[in-house]
Amino acid sequence: FFFFFFFFSRGFSKKLEAVVSTQSTGEEVELRDKMLKALTEEVLKHRECDPDILEKKKEELITCKEAINRWTDNIFSVQSWVSSRFSIPAKTTAQNFGIPEDLDYLD
Repeated sequence: FFFFFFFFSRGFSKKLEAVVSTQSTGEEVELRDKMLKALTEEVLKHRECDPDILEKKKEELITCKEAINRWTDNIFSVQSWVSSRFSIPAKTTAQNFGIPEDLDYLD
């Protein structure tokens, strides 16, 4: 469906008519080569809209989110350990280590 919409919305039929109406074989080949190159460039411009690529990006996003939450958990664990080990309030530990007050897990 995407290719049908893409080609006909970009004036593909006019380009096709130009190719068919051309009399000379050399001109026809040259025009087809130019048209093929232009269409290939258009398809590559819209490559990131490909459903497979979007699905892969979603999976990568989930992986990154899990990694961020894992590191956030590690920071909270170290902060808790330091606070309990040295009897220092968690807020003081966060200030000393430069941990922002609004640090939280991603949903």
